[in-house]
Amino acid sequence: MDGRQQGREPVGAAAARPWVRTVGVEEEFLLFDPVARVPRAAASRVLARAGERSPGLGPRLDGEGVGGLDVEFTREQVETASAPQSSLAAVRACLVALRRTVLDAGAAEGVALAATATSPTPASSRPTPKRRYQRMYAEFGLTATEQLTCGCHVHVAVRSRTEAVGALDRLRPWLAPLVALSANSPFWQGRDTGYASFRTQVWQRWPTAGPTAPFGSLAEYERLVDLLIGSGAALDGGMIYFDARLSRHWPTLELRVADVCLSVDDTVLLAALARALVSTMAADWADGRPVPDVRPELLRAASWRAARYGLSAELLDPECGERATARTVVDRLVTRVGPALAAAGDLETVVRGVGELFDRGTGADRQRAAYHRRGRIHDVVDLVLRETADDIGVAVASRRSASPAGGPSPVAEPASATPATTVAPRSHTLAAPAAAAPPSVAPADDMGAALPPGPVGCKRVIRVAELGRPAQGS
Repeated sequence: MDGRQQGREPVGAAAARPWVRTVGVEEEFLLFDPVARVPRAAASRVLARAGERSPGLGPRLDGEGVGGLDVEFTREQVETASAPQSSLAAVRACLVALRRTVLDAGAAEGVALAATATSPTPASSRPTPKRRYQRMYAEFGLTATEQLTCGCHVHVAVRSRTEAVGALDRLRPWLAPLVALSANSPFWQGRDTGYASFRTQVWQRWPTAGPTAPFGSLAEYERLVDLLIGSGAALDGGMIYFDARLSRHWPTLELRVADVCLSVDDTVLLAALARALVSTMAADWADGRPVPDVRPELLRAASWRAARYGLSAELLDPECGERATARTVVDRLVTRVGPALAAAGDLETVVRGVGELFDRGTGADRQRAAYHRRGRIHDVVDLVLRETADDIGVAVASRRSASPAGGPSPVAEPASATPATTVAPRSHTLAAPAAAAPPSVAPADDMGAALPPGPVGCKRVIRVAELGRPAQGS
């Protein structure tokens, strides 16, 4: 079957209703000592504790993970991966449940969950004991050893890999606004970097990271991937760090430009915009509309401005490449994908979410505000730990607990008199969202079966085999 035919709406019974693409989200987090306010190498213990608390969970260091939780590149990080969902309410429920699972397990191990894309305080990292990660440390030197960063990756279902390349080529100019919306990493090694998303700058040290030129075909995409791996710039397909890439194992297009967000609602906003971008650009591809003639150098400049300023200054207009206010650029993004947002039932949520984000500021804005109140970097960590917990309905206790065995890690700044935050779960349970309409099923294609729908309320943590995510993806 021709790739363009696969990109059209399914025929038969499934065509009676529009196909809503499923979306899954990966979030990476830091684990912090809440007393010393520095990252702690506790991932394996936290995953083991999560396994004790939730049947079917436990540590796996072979890259597969279980239950939607996984180790990451360093021992100071954990990753969550939501089940593919059709409704934003279900996406949010899964994200909250996963964050809470890790937060509760971490509290039992004396560490706190931190939804920040870089550590505000000085930090070093150690590789997770996996051969692949240790090879990366050995091969890529300082680029690897300084890669203590946390991103948010959104997987959107596609009908075929051919459709995915067509959508990828067309959505490239619209990725930089997602960097600005998610910006949540202004500090690095105890200093204000001047950037809203310094993670973006650190991440782009990898030789395969960043924007791409149009591929034009699936064959050309796969040829370039093979050449990059053959060159040694990537050890395997998991190290193809394009701003957007095809999953190696699932029928998804993965958008990889965002910082992990301080607020779950901001993550949901990203998921909605990512799905709408893929839907819009897949439709443009199916209709034979041309790929935007935008050079990768200009895309990198747009990404730089978004990382430098977030929403606080001008960005580059994706359509003309000229500077415009951040609000203008984001509004144009919403307008461009508006029909897809409306078709998925997401338009009202996105319009409201964008307005709230501009009103209260990005995670980077809130981190900087915490620092400027007293000029203390520890206050930034306290804010991050508190907001990460508050955002998912977990009470924050203002008391200094005894440091876990081994004592606090050294930091450049002495501990302030302000109590550090420790977290304790509230007694109430998470409310499940209202039931959503049954998701339609994508047709089978050259990648095999479509993504399975996940539970609306996400009352359990889903096994990785059910997730729309690549194994060993970072």
